[in-house]
Amino acid sequence: MSEKIKLNAAEDVKEFVTAASKCDFDIDICYNRIMVDAKSILGILSMDLSRILTVNCHGESREFDRTLKKFAAA
Repeated sequence: MSEKIKLNAAEDVKEFVTAASKCDFDIDICYNRIMVDAKSILGILSMDLSRILTVNCHGESREFDRTLKKFAAA
């Protein structure tokens, strides 16, 4: 599953990483050719947060789906 999100502040990144860390499957976040583990707060903070990011989930979680919807890019 692939979703587009926008994280605007460090608080958003922290909330996103906390939700991703509760999942027992891999989640990647990327733009262009840069890809990081969505469970790595430092990895995400090192990305250009002014861009729309693509999240690739390798599993399913209703709770994490709610987080994806919250940060969905318009």
